[in-house]
Amino acid sequence: MAFTLAELESKQTQILTRISQLESFLSLSINHSDGSASASPSTEARLSAVLLAAGVKDFKWRRVVEDYYERGLEERRTILDASRVEQLCKSIVMVNTQAGETVTDCSDPKNSKYYVVVVQYMARLNAENIKNFLYALNEKKIPKKRFNMRLAPEEESLKLTGFIHNAVTCIGMQTNIPVIIDEAITKLEEDYFWLGGGEVDLKLGLKTSQFINAFKPFVVNCS
Repeated sequence: MAFTLAELESKQTQILTRISQLESFLSLSINHSDGSASASPSTEARLSAVLLAAGVKDFKWRRVVEDYYERGLEERRTILDASRVEQLCKSIVMVNTQAGETVTDCSDPKNSKYYVVVVQYMARLNAENIKNFLYALNEKKIPKKRFNMRLAPEEESLKLTGFIHNAVTCIGMQTNIPVIIDEAITKLEEDYFWLGGGEVDLKLGLKTSQFINAFKPFVVNCS
């Protein structure tokens, strides 16, 4: 496809801007509104670079109070300045306990040993819906009994993602685990949701549509 000189110059400008943004985040130490010490560049800057490289432009970080998880959802919403509690989400690592003997890793997104499921805090996860989705995704060629999704043990979650409990995020994981996002999140009119940011007291907010375009998660009615 031929491009005009103006189009080529425009694309070059976009590339240079993206490189500049990545360099800024890699070297950035961000001060937060609560006046606390700057965020760890090894987490925030790294994940920011991952987001920017994937094409996600609208996102923000927020440090939360130490007792964040001891507070109710409404208080957490206020801390994050979210529009409503439905935007507060979590990333859960799930394991298929009945996968075939040859299914030991995440190399096949359609039939993976593990999945990361992004679901609202206020929702109740429906593992049966995920099972049915995976069965249909594989065109019913794999017996349904071979799908049994359960919460992965904490040590497995840590090994796969590199993130500890209450810090798990589906961005920049140590292992390329297929991601499932609950359909309910994609239907929020704000087109924005919050999830863990790789550290217990670090949260990430981003546009849902950009997240889906960048990371291509499976959208499933799983709550």
